[in-house]
Amino acid sequence: MEGKGTFQNSLQVKDAFERMTKAGVRTFVVDLERCPIMDSTFLGTLTGAAVLLRDFEGTVSVLNANPRNLQLMTSLGLDYILDVDAGGEKFPTQRRQVTAHLDNCAETTAATRKDQAEHVLEAHQALADLSEDNQCRFQDVIDFLEKELENRSGG
Repeated sequence: MEGKGTFQNSLQVKDAFERMTKAGVRTFVVDLERCPIMDSTFLGTLTGAAVLLRDFEGTVSVLNANPRNLQLMTSLGLDYILDVDAGGEKFPTQRRQVTAHLDNCAETTAATRKDQAEHVLEAHQALADLSEDNQCRFQDVIDFLEKELENRSGG
């Protein structure tokens, strides 16, 4: 991850997870060395990917989480569904190869507001489904997003 992990780029991350899973990939590594902070939508995106991969006996490993990101993941219980390597000792060769090609990543098209809202809702629901504490933390956000989507669809 290059830069902040937020609702603004998490839909592209989700799409990448889905494309790669459909292509047969079952092991994912998310390197947070260059990610200073993550918001709840990004964390929910990682959660959704890890839950999806459970069905395929796959894993999501997270490397190099700084103390703040590590605390966020731990407080939400993500350390139980993600393989967390705070020291970044796993996959050294692959990390160097990927980092060398980050500048070549293509820009993606912007999502519609509805697509973005649906994704943010899905990410927060994934977090809420992990624990009762998370359900309490995110219920207001979930309720708000459900109402917003309902109003957009005219229902």
